[in-house]
Amino acid sequence: MASSELRSTVGTATPGGIGNGTGAGGADLGVPALPVRPSGGGAGMGRPAIEVEDLGIRYNLRLTRRTTIKNSLPGWFGRDDGTPKHFWALRHLSFRLEHGESLAIIGPNGAGKSTLLLSLAGILQPSEGEIKTYGQVSTLLTLGAGFELELSGRDNIDLAAAFLGISHREMAGLAPSIIEFADIGPFIDAPVKTYSTGMKARLGFAIATAITPDILLLDEVLGTGDQTFRARSRGRIQELVTQAKAIVLVTHDLTYVTEFCNRAILIERGQIISEGQPETIVDLYRQRVEERKLLAEAEGQRFAKVPGAR
Repeated sequence: MASSELRSTVGTATPGGIGNGTGAGGADLGVPALPVRPSGGGAGMGRPAIEVEDLGIRYNLRLTRRTTIKNSLPGWFGRDDGTPKHFWALRHLSFRLEHGESLAIIGPNGAGKSTLLLSLAGILQPSEGEIKTYGQVSTLLTLGAGFELELSGRDNIDLAAAFLGISHREMAGLAPSIIEFADIGPFIDAPVKTYSTGMKARLGFAIATAITPDILLLDEVLGTGDQTFRARSRGRIQELVTQAKAIVLVTHDLTYVTEFCNRAILIERGQIISEGQPETIVDLYRQRVEERKLLAEAEGQRFAKVPGAR
């Protein structure tokens, strides 16, 4: 199936600013909160928030290895050196997300969770299958990744408005609530390069959720910051859910999964293992983690040193 035509106006963050987006063949994956243009129509209208059909994301491993004349010659002369040329980060994923649903994506490291979120954001184009979104998408994949470090927090709010396509007048109306939610005091007028990680998290989350998007994509952000900030973040997420907003959350914190989400998907090795109620999926994930741990321990015993042996 041909790759879908994604509606992306997003870019990847580069040190000190925001750069252009890249495809699936190796990307700089620090991503600011920017909008994705919907596939067609708006939120509601009897449509789901997101439709994913037979999604596959394939990375070109040749773009991640150091290129030399020696390892390029076999390709020029049509010879295969036997090393893998591609890697499927995701394969054959299909699911729907309805407006008003909060979906958790869980799985072990390297399962493909963040790759899935990047593809939903329109930053990575499918190698096969397609993704359809209905409504405005706001992505917060790495808190503060898109900040201009030399500018103040207040200036970065204005900068975000430009990327979000929000008028200066509208953002001026939103700015007080953003600054209040971020709660970083006089640092709002200091350069972002002076901020702690927690302060960047506060400001990034405040900006991303201030525009009340139809679809919000979050990657490991709700565990950032102190206890008070996390409680306020939970409250903001719950507000979005009650407003029939669709949320996709990638996290390793299983408590958040059962507290925030009304649905969960377990991914391993780029494929969906199971989906359903959060409690059920979390229990399955823990069970599989324990099974892998026991298997690794048993394998280790095969090579254990025999007592008394030299």
